[in-house]
Amino acid sequence: MKIALGVSGGIAAYKAAEIVRLLQDRDVRVQVIMTAAAQEFVRPLTFAALSGEKVITGMFGSAAEQPNLDSAVEHISVAQSIDCLLVAPATADVLAKFAQGIANDFLSTLYLATTAPVVVAPAMNVNMWEHPATQANLETLRRRGVTIVEPDSGYLACGMIGAGRLAGPEQIVAATLERLGVAQDLAGETVLITAGPTHEPIDPVRYLSNRSSGRMGYALAEAALRRGAKVILVSGPTALQPPAAAETIFVETAQQMRTAVLDRWEQASFIIMAAAVADYHVKNVSPEKIKRKAALELQLEPNPDILADLGSLRHATGKRSPILIGFAAETGDLLENARSKLSKKRVDAIVVNDVARAGIGFDNDRNEVTIVIPTDIIAVPEAGKLEIAQKILEAAIRIRQQPLAPP
Repeated sequence: MKIALGVSGGIAAYKAAEIVRLLQDRDVRVQVIMTAAAQEFVRPLTFAALSGEKVITGMFGSAAEQPNLDSAVEHISVAQSIDCLLVAPATADVLAKFAQGIANDFLSTLYLATTAPVVVAPAMNVNMWEHPATQANLETLRRRGVTIVEPDSGYLACGMIGAGRLAGPEQIVAATLERLGVAQDLAGETVLITAGPTHEPIDPVRYLSNRSSGRMGYALAEAALRRGAKVILVSGPTALQPPAAAETIFVETAQQMRTAVLDRWEQASFIIMAAAVADYHVKNVSPEKIKRKAALELQLEPNPDILADLGSLRHATGKRSPILIGFAAETGDLLENARSKLSKKRVDAIVVNDVARAGIGFDNDRNEVTIVIPTDIIAVPEAGKLEIAQKILEAAIRIRQQPLAPP
């Protein structure tokens, strides 16, 4: 997800730095666009360092840059690449330009060029806020579908008291993400997620594993971050880049994953065990590379069942927290196997998918799952894994809100 953050001139411009940080905590990419007036309050370098992105300061680049065709049409490429345009703070001048369709700088031109949702958070003197011209411009923007994050009332930088103070950064970020359909219903919660395969060594160069890519678990981590959660991601070996805002613990074996999870499980409000943990490990791992033979026999021992261990630990506490969700990758009898696992492992839900189907599940960007809970079966049709992740989180939240099911 990418958001363009417009920063216009005003003493509240410094608060936009906190907005950048909060968006990044939710795994959102931010590109900052600064008006000329905004640069009188905060230097572009501040936002470049925070966002890791180029800060756009004018229609044709900075004075030190040679104007070129790319910079001349950059507003079009940005307009097409963003999921939302957020302007915070939005001055009376910016609101007037947006309402009247005046496009005389990058930000106002971007507003006309984008079809993405637009959110504005006004900040100005109370008399400017209450002026009929400003209120008329706000009403025009509301009719066009622009979301207005109303300013707070209080002591203003000009010395007056009244409406016009920029809304809190958390409120602005929550309103922006909710406009994008991402509820902030996990704010203040901790979600522990396992992802990827485990590697069980045979010798220094070989191991037992499975086909899990980790995409489903990483999608769950990204989705939970967007909903405002603190995320602890325990990841087996994958080729994926974990979300920067997640606390990521890398492990290799099932035993290492078990240790990492049990060390942290009591911190979590929700635990989602999406990792495809190897069921067995080699009893006697060779310290040297095993030479090629006509036949090779390996003695395998079962790995710990982390999900069942968590179910037993939670049961021993007599508490319902954390909500515990497991995964089942099946090739047949999906519902029967899921119901059996749900009962045996004392968990709140099992997310089951058919890995025998081509195009979904392991090593794919799409999935189709069924969420089995004691009182219901929730079918989630084929979609991208991030969308599937959102559906799983919605189910987890509903489970916590429901009364306890009878034993």
